[in-house]
Amino acid sequence: MKDVLFVQGAGEGVHAEWDDKLVDSLRSELGEGYEIHYPRMPNEADPKVATWEPVLEKELAALRTGAIVVGHSVGGTFLINVLTGSAPPIALDAIVLIAAPFIGEGGWESEEMEPRPDLAERLPVGVPVLLYHGENDDEVSVAHVERYAERIPRARVRRLPGRDHQLNDDLSEVARDIRELTSRGDRHSSDR
Repeated sequence: MKDVLFVQGAGEGVHAEWDDKLVDSLRSELGEGYEIHYPRMPNEADPKVATWEPVLEKELAALRTGAIVVGHSVGGTFLINVLTGSAPPIALDAIVLIAAPFIGEGGWESEEMEPRPDLAERLPVGVPVLLYHGENDDEVSVAHVERYAERIPRARVRRLPGRDHQLNDDLSEVARDIRELTSRGDRHSSDR
């Protein structure tokens, strides 16, 4: 069984009314053999690094070796911030960001997070990074995925035409890429 941690985006009701559709799509498209963890993040309407970071660290620590972490929107931004702040407690098989705002030049400003010009160097070595962004995203410009691609040259970038911030509630491409990565033979044992 392969663990997949899905970190929700921010906004009133996002966990139960928006990102749950993404999780349902991912679960359906991945099929058996994957256990999706979808924690409700605290104060989703007004997220803060100080409240989300401890929850993310706890969730990461509970995963089995070889897990895949997925962050949508602000959840992706917070996830990458945690992963570049300190090494994850387990070996990951992939890091996936969906429509994640970039913090720094050409992206959004943040009073809580510092831009990381050395983003690629701070990520776990050898772990694939997959970036997805809908070209019709009205909430987070597709330019954000370009900033991530510049900072993480090894990342695979998928700009999806006709797709919105929620990727039209269709994570089939994400699931296909995850299955492709894991079908090459488990990089890590699923035992702790």
